[in-house]
Amino acid sequence: MTNGIMILRHTEAPSGEGALQALSDHIAGALGPAVVSRTIAFGELTMVVQASDIVYALTYLRDDPACGFRCFIDICGADYPSRARRFDVVYHLLSLRHNCRIRIKVETDETTPVPSVIEVFPAANWFEREAYDLYGILFSGHPDLRRLLTDYGFEGHPLRKDFPLTGFVEVRYDQDEARVVYEPVKLAQEFRNFDFLSPWEGTEYVLPGDEKKSA
Repeated sequence: MTNGIMILRHTEAPSGEGALQALSDHIAGALGPAVVSRTIAFGELTMVVQASDIVYALTYLRDDPACGFRCFIDICGADYPSRARRFDVVYHLLSLRHNCRIRIKVETDETTPVPSVIEVFPAANWFEREAYDLYGILFSGHPDLRRLLTDYGFEGHPLRKDFPLTGFVEVRYDQDEARVVYEPVKLAQEFRNFDFLSPWEGTEYVLPGDEKKSA
């Protein structure tokens, strides 16, 4: 404090690929065989770890002073149907102390569950349910692994690459019957195929108002 004025100095963590490489080496040295691979691309560090070690890995990233990834951002999924382990479960973490982000991935299939990380980051509850609902990814140890975003009695997982684009049944609440009912899908119009990107581009006719443009 100088002349009654407090001066706050903020020391930022070193930035750049060199700092990320040092962080990557530090984490890989601590986690050992739990780390399958690691890459630095577009200024971001991504590490693939064994699915069975995800709780151990995230706990270390949260508690180690050199990491300090205490801010849990989200969990998302990615589907690669051609792979034997078709799903990537992707965890995004933020370290406010070091102003740094990290992406952790694990691979799994349709039947092998990934350990839940709710004990490490309680906010993972919602995201694990979302990944289960939309991809069918299973999480062992989750206290309430139910669907979250789809309708009652929904079949399938809509973000899988092989999920059909159209269905046959829709669900709605019937005011007259005072209950949820299932009925065949009713489309407002038939499917149409356009040979141009936009119905307002590439046409030979003049749309109303276009004559003002050439006037």
